[in-house]
Amino acid sequence: MNVLKGKAVADSMAVAMRSALNQLPVTPCLAIIRVGERPDDLAYERGARKRMEKIGIQCQIVALPETIGKEEFLKQFRRVNRDPDVHGILIFRPLPEHLRDCGVEQIIDPLKDVDAISPQNTARVYLDDKRGFAPCTAEAVLEIIDSIHYDVRGKKVVVVGCGNVVGKPLSVLLFNRMATVTVCNEFTQDLKDECATADVLVSCAGVRRLIKGDYVPDGCIVIDVGINTDDDGTLCGDVDFDAAAPHASYITPVPGGVGGVTTSVLAKHVIKAAVLQQERQDPFDNQMGAH
Repeated sequence: MNVLKGKAVADSMAVAMRSALNQLPVTPCLAIIRVGERPDDLAYERGARKRMEKIGIQCQIVALPETIGKEEFLKQFRRVNRDPDVHGILIFRPLPEHLRDCGVEQIIDPLKDVDAISPQNTARVYLDDKRGFAPCTAEAVLEIIDSIHYDVRGKKVVVVGCGNVVGKPLSVLLFNRMATVTVCNEFTQDLKDECATADVLVSCAGVRRLIKGDYVPDGCIVIDVGINTDDDGTLCGDVDFDAAAPHASYITPVPGGVGGVTTSVLAKHVIKAAVLQQERQDPFDNQMGAH
């Protein structure tokens, strides 16, 4: 069993990113838009800021009160969206209930949409169009798989969880690589039996220790995307690590696994966004003036 720690993957990615930065005439800038002060948002914000600083990317925080009205929120969002010095936008979701129908997904410049919330980038994921962006966490899973030089083509990959942020886009990204993908959800009849067929098992259900040791076939690669807490507040994943590890050929820990790679993918996307905006090669770009 090998523990796949995110730091090694992130460090390898950083080398390529710093080289790409040296080729740019501008310093890329990420704007993080946060409404309220949810602990998980604040934790991710700290990690993202640290990663951007380490790579050499500027980062600005747009912190808005949870009580902000829709009109003022959209005003602030459009200001960032139009700012030529901002190359990437990350907006923490879910937004408060009163803002969820404000339509930022339709407004955001696809070239700044570094976490793929726009319909344009969603379509590009499905079309395997590399000009767009995939959701960062979903792409982080592929970075981890690539780090061990594993080819998923023809392999059985079981994805536990079908959310819009990770499960759905990840299943498409894997399908684009010609994997045989099974996606499980809360109505799956026998999760244990489905997992038992996996060459690669990815859990992104958000249920602590959902994946037991006897769910994992011998030699399986196990990637745990879940971030949960025990009753005592300790972080844990979707996978019962101690029980699953003896069966796995590779397994990611929580914490210390996928999370650090996700912020590295975010940094990679900001650099890519800066390059695309220098070139302005996007069929949707002409629509931005209307917003």
